[in-house]
Amino acid sequence: MVREHTEKLKPPRALFVPFPFGHAFGRANDPALQHRVLRAALDLFAEPAGPVLRDFPDDADPDGQPPAPRQASTIAATAAVPEDPASEMAQMLPYYEQWVGGNGGRTAVGLSGIPASRLAGVVTFLRRFAAGEEAVMSERSPDLPLPNFIRYCADDLKALYVEGYMAMKPSARGDEIARWFWGETAGGQLLRRVRDRLDASDDPRFKAAAFGVAR
Repeated sequence: MVREHTEKLKPPRALFVPFPFGHAFGRANDPALQHRVLRAALDLFAEPAGPVLRDFPDDADPDGQPPAPRQASTIAATAAVPEDPASEMAQMLPYYEQWVGGNGGRTAVGLSGIPASRLAGVVTFLRRFAAGEEAVMSERSPDLPLPNFIRYCADDLKALYVEGYMAMKPSARGDEIARWFWGETAGGQLLRRVRDRLDASDDPRFKAAAFGVAR
């Protein structure tokens, strides 16, 4: 997705595509384009030696592609944001379960290793961390650095909200979902506070995690 980074990292095989972040295979619901991208990537295995960097060829036109996902920093919170992320998440959980049931069990929740039914504990953990209190979860492995675990918890929380929202509004697209999550939910505001505390640290690992929690 970023040609300059790939040129420096020099992976054995890489295919550059002219699409926005989050859409590495191009337009949704365009299987012909997606198969061309996948075939072009797999064809790189035929190269006898690397590093190899190829552009996605032919007539791929970036026009008409979906826009890059909107970031939290571009969305202001509304005046009517709920105050309690725990009760809000409990309300989202049935919609999330509806989404999972309707999609063959597929879900983006799971990075933290904590099941969705127990993410209320994650909310408590993140609230304590954001407030500057000691935040501990027994589920975190001693080998996993705290900022990484926080990032995984934040990603799981976002995924539950997003998938729940798509169950409520199947026609919703990325921009609408981002405006709702970052502008209208207590969960979105909680992650903003988590980001602020991470970013205030002098530890570069915490600052790196802050970027991923809420850009």
